[in-house]
Parts: sequence; C-alpha cells; structure tokens
Amino acid sequence: MILQQYPHLKSQIGDILHDPERLLFIFDGLDESVHQIDFRSSKLSNPKQRIHFGEIVVSLVRQSLLKGCSVLMTSRPTRLALVDTGVFQRIAEIMGFLHEDRRIFFNNFFENEEWSEKAFHYVQENDTLYTFCYIPAYCWIICTVLSMCFRAQPTITDQLMTSLPKTVTQLFVTFVSNILANHSQNIDGGYTTRELLTSMGWMAEHGVMNHIVVFDERHLESFSLRNDKHLFSSFLMETGQPPDVDYTFLHLTLQEFFAALVHFIDYNRDRLQETLDEAEFYEDGRAEIFFRFLCGLSDSSTRSMLKSHVGELSTQAARHVITWILEKITKQRSDTSIRETAEIFLMYSTISMRAGIRLWCHNVLD
Repeated sequence: MILQQYPHLKSQIGDILHDPERLLFIFDGLDESVHQIDFRSSKLSNPKQRIHFGEIVVSLVRQSLLKGCSVLMTSRPTRLALVDTGVFQRIAEIMGFLHEDRRIFFNNFFENEEWSEKAFHYVQENDTLYTFCYIPAYCWIICTVLSMCFRAQPTITDQLMTSLPKTVTQLFVTFVSNILANHSQNIDGGYTTRELLTSMGWMAEHGVMNHIVVFDERHLESFSLRNDKHLFSSFLMETGQPPDVDYTFLHLTLQEFFAALVHFIDYNRDRLQETLDEAEFYEDGRAEIFFRFLCGLSDSSTRSMLKSHVGELSTQAARHVITWILEKITKQRSDTSIRETAEIFLMYSTISMRAGIRLWCHNVLD
C-alpha cells in the first residue's frame, strides 16, 4: 500500500517498517471508503501479506499490524455513527469556524475591503449560508461564488445584493452558471454543454450511490464523458500520469450537486424512482446532501438560473420529487422522523413548493 503511493521508497521500505512507533498513517474520509470496514475484527500481522485495503486499516488501528504506529482518520459524523468507536484511543470533533474565524477568512479571501465587508454582512444575514460557513471548505465555496457575482458588476448595488444566492442549492447553481457563462455551448464537434453535464451527472450519481469519489478512464468511457480540457477541468481535477490518471470533483458536495442536477437535465421517471427508493435506505448518510439538492432544484426559480446555459430543466422531475417527499412524510409515524424530513423539506424548498408545505401541514394535522 505504501509503495503504490510512494514507489520511490522501495529501497527504504525495510527501514521504514522496522520502527513502527515512528510511523503515522493518515486516512482522510472514512465515510468515502468503498470498503466495508469492520473495526471489531483484526487478522493481519504480516506487513508483506496481500489483502484488501479495509483489513489493512483495521489491523493498523487494532495494532495487530506494525504495533506502536499511529493512525489518524477523518470521517463525516454520519458514517462514524455506524462504527464501533471503542477501538479508538481518542475521538475529536472538529468544531469548524467560529464567528471571528469566519470574519478573518473573508478578510483574507477578498483583496477588496468593501467586497469583504459586504460579503460577510450578506452571509451573516442569511442563517443558512452563515451556518454553512461553519465548515472551512464550504466557507471557501461561498466566498468563491460571491466573488464571481461581484466581478460581474462594475459596482456593488442594492439590486446586486438582493440577487445573490440565498440557499445552498442556489449557491451551487450560481457557481456552475458562472463557469458555464465563460464557455461555448458547443464544446467540440457538436458535443454540447448539456451533453457534458448529463454524462458528468450520471457519473457523479453513480459515485454518490456507490461511495466512489475517485474516477478513472474506465468510468469516463462508461458514461461517455469526454475530457475537454476547458469546461471538464472546471469541475474535475486530474491527478497522476497516463495510463494511471484519476479524476475527482473539486469537492464532494459539487459531485452530490451534479448527481441531483442530472435528474432534471435527463429526467427518467423509473430511474429517478429507483434512485429514491434505493438511497432512502442507506444508513451511512451518503444520500443526505443529494436529497437536499433534489429538493432545492425542485424550486422553479432556482432551476431557471441554469436555463440560458443548458436549456429547460424538467418540471416533471420537480413534481416527482415533491410528490415523493409528501408521500414519505405522511407515511412517517415517528415524531423524530417527521421533524427530520420536514427540516430538509423546509430548508431547501421555496416559492413553488409552498403548496406542498400547506398540503403536508394539512395531512399531518389530519
């Protein structure tokens, strides 16, 4: 495993493994792992034995392999809730940015003091976006989108401030719209932006539902996704050298956004229903953000922001999602489940879904 990532260490591997207490293994994103990792088991003791990745991680954590080494792992809370955490010596919750941390980040991000002040004030007035800034990576996304909006106008007017994104879905729609605005609709040989987003979206959805965040040439070929050096590289990062080239979305949340968006670009009733039915029973939270983007994109005003770049987005998909949410909520018997579902529904639903909210309230009261 070490040599696969660092082949230049081949001549030193014996010395490296000889003193395990000096080794620190860092595994970032347990929740993104495709392997079923059971920390209650531990079988591996020989560092030269070939075995799947999950067993290596467990054996390092349980100290049956390279006793004395240190292991640092990160995970979203949803996945950690399904893990036997008793095997870990220490668990730390990363609290994220406090108020002053967020202000410092905005000041450092924007070179223009006026932009920094107006952006921070705007976000602070929006509870959803301000809470989102709790996570540093999302703070960067928000600042990036707001800076795009500011650069599009010579002066910051009240009209501009009122047109800024107000929900997380609108934030990502604005992010994608600004990138698409700088690219031709016909990328190469008649390969349109809509076709690119369709291929990219189905690959993203496949990744979300199967815990895949790193893609290769086989995935691109399977989803008919062509590597256009301009628009393609605006959304996906490329690492490695041919023939071992890997691709990842700029951020996992962007992958989750495209996974939801593709159902509005290339709507298929049976396929969407199958996805909803399957994703609903994932206990590791992998579909949680995906569901929220589906709700957000069900708002017609939010979808319309992409119309000039990709054409009409399906209203049938929006009705499908709204109907599914209402059926799901009215079938609930647990108060907690109702609250959790309603929270997602209310947070990411706006204007065109008010009728749905009224219908939900009527059903619950009945």
